[in-house]
Amino acid sequence: MHNYSLILPQYLNNTRLDKALHLLMVDISRNQIQKAIRDNRVTVNNQPVVDMSWKIKEHDVITINLRETIDKSPQPTAIELDLIYEDEDLMVINKPSGLTVHPGAGNHQDTLVNALLHYTTSLSNVGEPTRPGIVHRLDKDTSGLMVVAKNNFTHNQLAAQIVERSLVRKYKALVWGRLNPTTGVIHGNIARSRMDRIKMTIVKAGGKHATTYYHTENILLDGLISMVECKLDTGRTHQIRVHLSHIGHSLVGDQLYGHNQRKIAGCPQALHDELLNFKRQALHSWYIEFIHPRTDQCLSFQIALAADIQQLINHLNVSIQVSGKP
Repeated sequence: MHNYSLILPQYLNNTRLDKALHLLMVDISRNQIQKAIRDNRVTVNNQPVVDMSWKIKEHDVITINLRETIDKSPQPTAIELDLIYEDEDLMVINKPSGLTVHPGAGNHQDTLVNALLHYTTSLSNVGEPTRPGIVHRLDKDTSGLMVVAKNNFTHNQLAAQIVERSLVRKYKALVWGRLNPTTGVIHGNIARSRMDRIKMTIVKAGGKHATTYYHTENILLDGLISMVECKLDTGRTHQIRVHLSHIGHSLVGDQLYGHNQRKIAGCPQALHDELLNFKRQALHSWYIEFIHPRTDQCLSFQIALAADIQQLINHLNVSIQVSGKP
């Protein structure tokens, strides 16, 4: 048995009990949470609640008993951090590709959380204990900027900005093909695929609402590949990868969506090895903007493309010059 006690933050005031718990305990499935409610293993202010739709209020104390095995608390690991900014409340970090954000199945030591615990003892502990400081995530093979909370006040305020969609995140992506129109918006609810539980997919009913804005910045190899900037209105798992793949423009290097190797076959022969060896989605979080929770100052940060993506672009540009295309 595993008992957890949570205090409802202001941004989840008047939310359904099952939804609020799912948002606060993101590594626990909604089915697990709903089963605990049905089995009378959830209390609100020391009173048992078996109604999923019970609306809970700010500062309510929720306890939940989970029978399932939960990963042990993460331990510090000496992994170097690329710190872009830090103060007493938060950090902005440039996460490299290949680094998982938080511990999960099969990886309990070599994650960003382990690195954070080695760097500082000042991290928020809102929600799931395997995610101290983590307000939002990047996929393992996505590089770029993340903001980390060093206390619960900051965490709750930043999480509220994400819910209110005032925390701005912009990404650069190399995608297959030429988008038409070159600037637009992609809508499509996202849910886990029933055919492959590793993948997410667009669904007509259910799932979570997701919106991605995109703008084409550059067209390479006569439209074979494009550089696209994406801005998230929501932040669902694999959102940019799923949305762009859904409209026929999956990310270069993406091993999960979009038949990457098949598309490489249509590239100039000189680029085949370079593209085949690029084993991660060419996606980089280059810009983040938010209101500092304590000072109310608008902070924005931006960084250059990750070195491996920039190197791939350099090779693409060389190929364009050799072929004589503009």
